[in-house]
Amino acid sequence: MGIVDRSSTQAMPADVVNVSRRRFMQAAGGLALGVYSGIGAAKLALADEAVPFAPNAFVRIDPQGIVTVIAKHLEMGQGIYTGLPTLLADELDADWDKVRVEGAPANTALYANSLIGFQATGGSTGIANSFEQMRKAGAVAKAMLVRAAAERWRVPAAEILVSKGVVSHPGSGRSAGFGELARAAARLPVPSEVVLKKPEQFTLIGNPRTRRTDSRGKTDGSAVYTQDMKLPGMLVAASAHPTRYGVTVKSVDAAAALAIAGVVGVVQFPASPRGQPGVAVLARNTWAAFQGRDALKIVWDESAAFRSSSADILTAYREAAGKPDAVWTQEGDVAAALASAETVIEADYYVPYLAHAAMEPMNCLVRLSADGCEIWNGEQWQTEDQKAVAQRLGLPIERVTIHQLYAGGSFGRRANPTADYLLEAVSIAQAARESGIDAPVKLVWSREDDMRGGNYRPAYLHRVRLGLDGAGELIAWHQRVVGQSIVKGIVFEAALVKDGVDLISVEGCADPYEIPNLKVELHTPTVTENPITVQWWRSVGHSHTGFATECAIDEAASASGQDPLVFRRKLLAKHPRHRGVLELAAEKAGWNQPLPAGAAGERRGRGIAVHQSFNTPVAQVVEVTVRADGTFKVDRVVCAVDCGIVVNPDIVRAQMEGGIGFGLGTTLHGAITFKDGETEQGNFDSFKVLRINEMPRVEVHIMPSAEPPTGVGEPSVPPVAPAVANALFAATGRRVRSLPLDGADFKIGT
Repeated sequence: MGIVDRSSTQAMPADVVNVSRRRFMQAAGGLALGVYSGIGAAKLALADEAVPFAPNAFVRIDPQGIVTVIAKHLEMGQGIYTGLPTLLADELDADWDKVRVEGAPANTALYANSLIGFQATGGSTGIANSFEQMRKAGAVAKAMLVRAAAERWRVPAAEILVSKGVVSHPGSGRSAGFGELARAAARLPVPSEVVLKKPEQFTLIGNPRTRRTDSRGKTDGSAVYTQDMKLPGMLVAASAHPTRYGVTVKSVDAAAALAIAGVVGVVQFPASPRGQPGVAVLARNTWAAFQGRDALKIVWDESAAFRSSSADILTAYREAAGKPDAVWTQEGDVAAALASAETVIEADYYVPYLAHAAMEPMNCLVRLSADGCEIWNGEQWQTEDQKAVAQRLGLPIERVTIHQLYAGGSFGRRANPTADYLLEAVSIAQAARESGIDAPVKLVWSREDDMRGGNYRPAYLHRVRLGLDGAGELIAWHQRVVGQSIVKGIVFEAALVKDGVDLISVEGCADPYEIPNLKVELHTPTVTENPITVQWWRSVGHSHTGFATECAIDEAASASGQDPLVFRRKLLAKHPRHRGVLELAAEKAGWNQPLPAGAAGERRGRGIAVHQSFNTPVAQVVEVTVRADGTFKVDRVVCAVDCGIVVNPDIVRAQMEGGIGFGLGTTLHGAITFKDGETEQGNFDSFKVLRINEMPRVEVHIMPSAEPPTGVGEPSVPPVAPAVANALFAATGRRVRSLPLDGADFKIGT
């Protein structure tokens, strides 16, 4: 790769070593396997008093009694740095004021997500996959502390109590803090079996007063994100990318860039899978890097450029929806049922491409050495990113170290299956090193880089035909889905593509309604037909199938002359959890009571939707007011959720509220569009998010449950759009079948 360099030598900074983490991992690695694989007891040899008690890979206790919980999942705003410690600390009976959290390094053997198969955060699985694991880790530590106390005081372990970080023996009046017992406990064998608490014994789990661990750091600025990281000698990289797919670099004139104070060099980097090639400016600070990037004179080879528009894509999708394609599911005889139906409803539902638009754009800090690579990142996809970087550099995977920092949001973007922005950062650092610039490199994307960088939620068209019999019963459902596959061509293809059908593209279609004649088909454009890079987005396939399903069900209810709630309830006879949240949301919203009238000229409406994603059913009732000028406002959202045992009710409510705001923003405003192959949006002026004055009043009601926890980070997103659409129909009599609603005119007579 070509490089223009204005500095001949750059000293490599001295090693930055986190001694406590390094010592902990060396000591605890084998113990974690012993505890969770049934290998047997193990002993932790302590060299001195300062090394903490670390009975497994998830907890350590220092001589001062500070309990540090190692979180294998990324904290990106969803509250996992509170949820995981709560599980462990409750079984440990720790003092919550003395609990700290540390992000786990990339280590699949120790920190795999059991529901995904490797170390990763995603799919709203954080608490679900860790619920028992973290509790066991806490219970093991507690058992060892109790035994240490029993041996010291020569009393039966059964007579010892533990509460808020203090171990006591009521019979003798003796007590000791965790720190006082840590060294003795560390010399004991790790128990292979422990008894976990029953739900009625929980003190932190489910307690609304269990405060978040990350609030203070995020408020006072002490929380460390990638942008906060600085290493000695570090350079900042700003990248120039092509504006169309299929474009490569023809030539670069870097003279103007190199004339800017602080700029050190200019390098080219290759495209990563689902990424783009480009040119990066390396500078001593971010401002100089971006100034240098803007001064580059790049000639792009656009001979093979993609030049289609959003209108072209939609036309192609409509054409594809008219043809039979790969069948995902089929029950009964849909064609015969539709032919005999008293009423047939035909509708196309369309949703656009969407950016993730996390508040922290993509960034990554890389330090290369002769035989290894270190990465600092808001790391969501540890195992796959570690593999991709190792392969790019030709290193054994164990030579790639990833340090987990906070992330300022993700919504799926940082869980990139092909590690696009990490590989870009590594490629830039590698090119710099090969040319003599031997320094850590921090890649920083601007908002526009992020917004125009691809990996969008795919656009989808759903063509739905429904049949009702003479009694108004839904007897037929035929659906064709057209849209790009997120998983074809990546590591998950074998597991998630069956008989040509990308299961992610159709998850949630017609679900879970009992319909005797059902057929769902999928058409997936090839990369040649449509090269736009796509990726999962908050709630993944459910983000569009929920819209189509719940709007179509509402249309069927209206055509049958039945109340939308009653109509749904009959079709959910075999799904008590869905019915439960549906009825709870309706009750709390006053569904059977008339809406208060609006001002003169205003029309008001109420809509309902229910959808399950990530094993969590959520129902929402939305109230809207349509003004005389045809504009509208969402006034109220009543949400009911069944997520099993609630670890932290405040976080559950926050996730429901946040998901509603997120989904409402894209319902009203969100769209990535293309003109002549170029993305038309670049920042929040053109890709609008929900404004504070648009946020409705939100009420969240949690179903009591003794079932294991299920996801809460994403399931509140899918019902929002259809509930709004159904409320607008109730107010105006007009159906909404396409998003977003920006510019929609609901004036009477339009």
